[in-house]
Amino acid sequence: MYEIKYHHTDLSNQRILITGGAGFIGSHLVEYLLKHNAAKVRVLDNFITGRKENIELFINHPNFEFIEGDICNPQDCKSACEGMDMLLHQAALGSVPRSIKDPIATNRINVDGFLNMMIAARDAGINRVVYASSSSVYGNHPGLPKVEDKIGQQLSPYAVSKYTNELYAHVIGLNYGMKIIGLRYFNIFGPRQDPNGQYAAVIPKWIDMIRKGERPIINGDGSNTRDFTFVENAVQANIKAMTTENKNAYGQVYNIACGFQYSLLELFNSLKEIIGASVNPIHGPSRDGDIPQSLADISKAKKHFGYMPEFSFKKGLEITVRD
Repeated sequence: MYEIKYHHTDLSNQRILITGGAGFIGSHLVEYLLKHNAAKVRVLDNFITGRKENIELFINHPNFEFIEGDICNPQDCKSACEGMDMLLHQAALGSVPRSIKDPIATNRINVDGFLNMMIAARDAGINRVVYASSSSVYGNHPGLPKVEDKIGQQLSPYAVSKYTNELYAHVIGLNYGMKIIGLRYFNIFGPRQDPNGQYAAVIPKWIDMIRKGERPIINGDGSNTRDFTFVENAVQANIKAMTTENKNAYGQVYNIACGFQYSLLELFNSLKEIIGASVNPIHGPSRDGDIPQSLADISKAKKHFGYMPEFSFKKGLEITVRD
């Protein structure tokens, strides 16, 4: 992967910290930056959701450094930020259902941990920060496609935590002069996404089950839609946001998606076709906190830092199943 180059600046003098770099999206950012000769790529992760096998690919790379630590510990954040030029903040406790079950843990990691990292970055002189937000911020706003400045009432503690990140990012950038950009991810999927566990994302979980001949559960009638977005598109967005010199881009949040919507039934049928299986799904009850319809307007990211998704839903699924 990453034959396409998403930056036009020299990375050989840039030292970049990635929180959550042993996770799904974070490890892809590590891979891209090392492939394109970043001076140093440092990862901070505590393996709550990240996996050691995701960083084993890079552990012997001379420009890679790993710190096992927790963003909830201000000293770990401080140590990780020392000597770094940029921060890509991917660390978070994901999953809407998990946040409903344990809102305190979600708030501690996603809100307190976020603020710890922003202040540590400020104190270390890191001026460029890109952080992961979420389409869940849109909540119950009925409008489609989703446009950044029109949000509704958040429907889960996870959504509240991500919206709180955006509020903090705004005032931190305003008060401390930092160049901060937020990315509202829309259902990112791809290789290295964990298929196991109670809170596994739908695509890796379904791939694993369909391969085994098991019947996945679709929450509801399958008509819920998502703007499924292949991970390399998310990498592109991070790299372009990290390196943009457009002053109008800073201090804002952006939809990162493909601009197309697919239902859960369409997802299931596409996976079944790619894998070559004949199983049928089981329909279960709808989940609390779920947003029924999701579709992103990505024109703002295109305008401000040239984001242009290179990988379609179908192409991304084919790569994910193959890998």
